[in-house]
Amino acid sequence: MIWLSFVVTNNWETVPTILGLIVFGIGQGALVTLVFNVLVTAAPKELAGDVGSVRGTTQNLASAVGTAFAGALLVTLLSIGVGQAVASHVDLPEDLVAQVDLDNINFISNDRLEEILDTTTASDVQVDAAVQINIDARLDALEIGLLTLAGLSAIAMVPASRLPNYRRDEIPGPSPQAD
Repeated sequence: MIWLSFVVTNNWETVPTILGLIVFGIGQGALVTLVFNVLVTAAPKELAGDVGSVRGTTQNLASAVGTAFAGALLVTLLSIGVGQAVASHVDLPEDLVAQVDLDNINFISNDRLEEILDTTTASDVQVDAAVQINIDARLDALEIGLLTLAGLSAIAMVPASRLPNYRRDEIPGPSPQAD
């Protein structure tokens, strides 16, 4: 995620970005599988079914909550970035800003932003300024969001260090070979 925060651009087809996404996906999948398999292995055999069920439920809940949190974080960062940029930009007067709903900021394409601004009194220079703000705010939100999520992931190592060790006597050894 740290790598992605430094290489992400408005062109998602660059090799560093694609490699970062691949490594992140593989790492996340491997980590989640490993952590939950350690928990299932550490549980007594008679509770294996219950632990497996709770593991699946926890994994689904964690994915949903994590996705919602990451989305809320990114939209909040975007809102802050757009709000600050619009307030300080000389080409965007207050009467124009009042014509656009800044209370409901979301990630939108530049084309969609231009469509919205076509319904206002914005000049071509003002539309160009707003599009540039959109580009910069989206990229800043992604970069800061990825760094924030990487930091939160690093903090998660603290409780993960307390994962149980497996019990050697409860893990079946290799089956004897038939002669």
